[in-house]
Amino acid sequence: MTFEARLSTVPARPRRPSAKVATRTGDGGETSLFGKERVRKTDPRIEALGDLDEAQAVLGLARSLAPRSSLGRELLELQRGLYLVMAEVATPRSALSRLKERLDGAAVAQLDRALDTVKKRTPIEGRFVVPGENRLSAALDHARTVVRRAERQVVQCVDEGYVSGEDLLPWLNRLSDLLFVLARASERGPRAKA
Repeated sequence: MTFEARLSTVPARPRRPSAKVATRTGDGGETSLFGKERVRKTDPRIEALGDLDEAQAVLGLARSLAPRSSLGRELLELQRGLYLVMAEVATPRSALSRLKERLDGAAVAQLDRALDTVKKRTPIEGRFVVPGENRLSAALDHARTVVRRAERQVVQCVDEGYVSGEDLLPWLNRLSDLLFVLARASERGPRAKA
């Protein structure tokens, strides 16, 4: 069976007007932020957005390993939070009022509560971890390391005055902590099926 033939068995989704994928506006090494401002693709905000996008993708991989589960739903919420971080990083400070939703202290507190809940169920040993106990824990550890890299890039954006780190930095820091604990929990048993 050919690849095309297999695709034809996938049920069609309702068609919406398609977005233009290849705009060619970035061919010269520039891209747009949220608005009309164009910046070089080496701009710290674009570097941070690339790492945040990668974190999104790896969290999606982890979520695919925990379908129809409470963990899968938690990971989807974390992905939604990452989109809010990305929106803020991509928006010039003068245009933040355009954002309908932003992370705040309550979002950080929510991650703190989630972290405490998982830590109560999962004893964390004081040892270095070698990722790869199972596919889910490996994907969560991978996501954690990408989130840490994204956090470092967002720190640079804060240092250069592009974004406020008041809520973004604590949220990203808690996210990587939570992913570490979720990875350890997934090594211990069928948490993904809870």
